Amino acid sequence: MSCWQTIGDYALRSLGYGERRLPTEYTLCEQFTLIGSGMIWNVYFGAVALLAGFFLANAVALGKSARSPWLRKPSEWFVLVFRGSPLFIQFFFAYFLFLSLKQAHPVFEPFAAAWLGAAVVLFLNTAAYSAEIFHGALKSIPKGDIEAADAYGMSGWPRFRRIVWPTMLRLAWPAYTNEAIFLFHATALVFFSGFPAVQQRGDALYYASYFADRTFNPFIPYPIVGFYFVILTLAIIGGFGLVNRRLNRHLPAERRSRVRYRPQLIR
Repeated sequence: MSCWQTIGDYALRSLGYGERRLPTEYTLCEQFTLIGSGMIWNVYFGAVALLAGFFLANAVALGKSARSPWLRKPSEWFVLVFRGSPLFIQFFFAYFLFLSLKQAHPVFEPFAAAWLGAAVVLFLNTAAYSAEIFHGALKSIPKGDIEAADAYGMSGWPRFRRIVWPTMLRLAWPAYTNEAIFLFHATALVFFSGFPAVQQRGDALYYASYFADRTFNPFIPYPIVGFYFVILTLAIIGGFGLVNRRLNRHLPAERRSRVRYRPQLIR
């Protein structure tokens, strides 16, 4: 089988298209193709959680800054629960919770599948971490900016939309970029934490583990996974860097903050 035929057969296998059986040959082409196919799920989980979590994180950050305890306390407890427990444990308990709800009410059946249940867990987890980042940025907004807005007669929603929120994003964006990178890396835990891979349609690490078990050589598939994640990380840094440049376009070049990747060894 040629490499092009392998790509045609297995490039979209993780989505259910192409050859249904896993390959019996373990060449470099098979490994690159199947692991790359599994990366589709990693990108999906990360993108869905990041987009949805961004809006919830903003709401929770504002809730933590609210004077009313009815808004502040639920926000603080939400952040504490999801930042205080390991992501692996959250996946594990969420799966069995959704499984129990599915048995009681069929409407919860999609949540017991990885495509929705795991995405919900990642969404809540990244929202908690991002909320803390945005909350810190919100507290760091210079008072002079707020006073200048008051001097112009801006208050309420116009002041928040034109002054507070853009400044908060500008201050938080470098740290938020690192959270986005770590979120995409965390997607590798999905199929090792309880959520099953239906019909062997797993993510990149799932297929890498398959090849490592069959060939008894983990030093080929796992570096391939690392290679794909490095490419994904560079793409995230590039995309978030463009947004960061847009947020800081009004500042002199020497005052513009740059997006730098700071790896988190322990979360």
